[in-house]
Amino acid sequence: MNPFALVGRFVIAFLSEIGRIAAFASKAVPACFMPPIYFRLVAQQMMRIGFFSLPVVGLTAFFTGGALALQIFIGSDVGAETLVPQIVGLGITRELGPVMAGLMVAGRVSAAIAAELGTMRVTEQIDALVTLSTNPFKYLVAPRLIAAVITMPILVAIADIIGVMGGWVVGVYSLDFNSAIYLKNTANGLEYGDVTSGLWKAAVFGFIIALMGCFHGYNSKGGAQGVGAATTNAVVSAAILILAANYVMTSIFFGAGR
Repeated sequence: MNPFALVGRFVIAFLSEIGRIAAFASKAVPACFMPPIYFRLVAQQMMRIGFFSLPVVGLTAFFTGGALALQIFIGSDVGAETLVPQIVGLGITRELGPVMAGLMVAGRVSAAIAAELGTMRVTEQIDALVTLSTNPFKYLVAPRLIAAVITMPILVAIADIIGVMGGWVVGVYSLDFNSAIYLKNTANGLEYGDVTSGLWKAAVFGFIIALMGCFHGYNSKGGAQGVGAATTNAVVSAAILILAANYVMTSIFFGAGR
């Protein structure tokens, strides 16, 4: 019951987990660049991660953009027709688009990857791959990492468009804004760096999502209960790392003095 011992055990366990993730990433990342690359598996994972995530990402972005426009209009006394489209555009492209898409995809994809690889682990299918001289990192992990890094920026670009459209729908049809002026103010309020920063974030988020799903699924144990725990841990760790990475990258892109 010594509080110092409890804190020490927590810190040691935390650092140990970071080390395990780093060791896993040190094997997974080189596997993405060394031949052979299983392009068929990459394309299959791009469909699963990207295309099948479009509905949830699109709906989330649309309603987020609409709610953001409504909240800004309520909180602005003057110049709402200028402020609303500009802030909606900046908020969606810089922050809400990448973060919301990342969290939605993490909840859907990290869980699926962890469950799939966890089931393969507890049923000894991964051991069978090793027996057949197939590198599991190249066959199972690398295609998912590559697909997630490629598809997440595409998903976020679509989410940005849908999110801005959601703000436009609320602004024009609910707040009686002029459509042409709304679109013009949106374009005037955005710069090239606002959009590209969100796409860079998306690529990093995609790597985190796939890495956490693969890590927890690959290292799961204990039968069905272990697979369930791996699925939960994958989603939670991916969400936390996405929020932490978002803060770090926002500080880099838009820190003081930039």
